[in-house]
Amino acid sequence: QVQLVESGGGLVQAGGSLRLSCAASGRFVGFNAMGWYRQAPGKQRELVARIISGGSTNYADSVKGRFTISRDNAKNTVYLQMNSLKPEDTAVYYCNVNVMTAVANGLNYWGQGTQVTVSS
Repeated sequence: QVQLVESGGGLVQAGGSLRLSCAASGRFVGFNAMGWYRQAPGKQRELVARIISGGSTNYADSVKGRFTISRDNAKNTVYLQMNSLKPEDTAVYYCNVNVMTAVANGLNYWGQGTQVTVSS
């Protein structure tokens, strides 16, 4: 079992910045991928950014150039630095990890979600 603890959401004015953190703990050997998704009211959950085990990253087109995903392997933590925030970035942001354990691979876990609200 893997536990994810998210932090860093909040209310910010348009043009501002926030940094989200997601710390993972539990029984796992390593990460296949770590990422952030978001879900706005009335919309489907969508990928925001993801970093895979080799270090490659991919971003939603809507956040390219504004958001940066990074990780601290020693702390089992993934970050999302969000700059130049826009009202349309308002959503609940969810951390997602895909892990390897001693007995299984490709296990997927979600954080509880953290609210990001961008005012105009």
